[in-house]
Formats: sequence, C-alpha cells, structure tokens
Amino acid sequence: MDNFAETIVSVLEAKFGAKREALAKWDTCVVVEKNDIHAVIEFLKNEYQMDMLLDLAGIDYLTYPNHEGPRFAISYALKSMKNPGRRIRLKVLVSEADLKVPTVTDLYKVANWLEREVFDQYGLTFVGHPDLRRILNHHEFVGHPLRKDYPATRRQWLSENDYLVPELEKHLETLGYKVIQRSEEINPCDNEYLEGSIQK
Repeated sequence: MDNFAETIVSVLEAKFGAKREALAKWDTCVVVEKNDIHAVIEFLKNEYQMDMLLDLAGIDYLTYPNHEGPRFAISYALKSMKNPGRRIRLKVLVSEADLKVPTVTDLYKVANWLEREVFDQYGLTFVGHPDLRRILNHHEFVGHPLRKDYPATRRQWLSENDYLVPELEKHLETLGYKVIQRSEEINPCDNEYLEGSIQK
C-alpha cells in the first residue's frame, strides 16, 4: 500500500470511524457507515481532490461463502484526476430492513445514472436522488434481477411502452430549446401493442 493509501485510511478511521476492508486484496477499500457516506465522499473530493467517481456498484452477499453482516453493500470507486495514482474504494453495508442510502448526485453528476442502475437492479433507494426510477428494466418490471434470489429464468411481459417524448421535450426546454412540431411517427398509437398483450 502506498503512502497516500496509508494516509487516507488513517484519516478516515480517525475522522469518521471507518474501517479498512480486510478482504480487499487488489485495492484500498474502506468500509464507511452508510449515513456518513455523503460526508466522507465530500471530504475526499474537497480535501484530497478525489474529483472522479469511477464507479458505483451494488453487491448482494446472499450466497457469498462465510459472509456475516448485512446482505447488501454499495461500492464507490474514486480517483483523483490531478493525481491519477490516487484511488480509493469506499463501501457501505446495507441491511434488508433499511435499504435507504444518501445520494451523492450533488457531488458527481454521473452518480445520477449509476444510482439509478443500483436502484433498478438491487432495489436500494438513494435518498435525495432527483429522478430515481428504473434505467435498464422497463417500468412494469417487478423485482430486481441482480439480487441472488431472483429467478434467472423468470421472464416478464411488457404490455405498454413508456412514452418519454414529453419528458425529453421538457428537458430540451430547460436547455433553451423549443419543440415546435412533433412528427407523427413519434406520437403513441393505440393500435401499437405487442402481440398477445391486453389493450386497456
């Protein structure tokens, strides 16, 4: 472990009561209380120039050998652009009884999409997220497919498309554009249903 990693682990242990992840063999990982994650990341961004959120990923330990503790975790990988060799990974543990974690979308814009993916795939909720909804699965999807107890062969029917044009137009207007006329091709049609679907 290099000097930066040693220093940052010591600082986070002293300031936030964080603990070094004993099982992390390939990187520096620190386990942080989930209610402290926003403050820890903000501290690292401001004081140590950790200005890039490389990744934010969910973990389900349900079938993990010899695992003790909460079922879920979220891993945050941070990097400094000013000092590219400086990297750290943070982890928060999340129990099934309380799936809420503070958002970090106000610190990194990319967290918007990453948190939505974890929400969609694992069912973990990011408190304060500006638009927390599914991003990979359709809006009628039930369950969270990356949970270890989700049936791998389960198929789900989509009966109604999620019509996003008004939302896109609203976003364009916030950027100073105005949609004057829509083409007929993008308007929803009552007759366009998948074969076998039930028309409402």
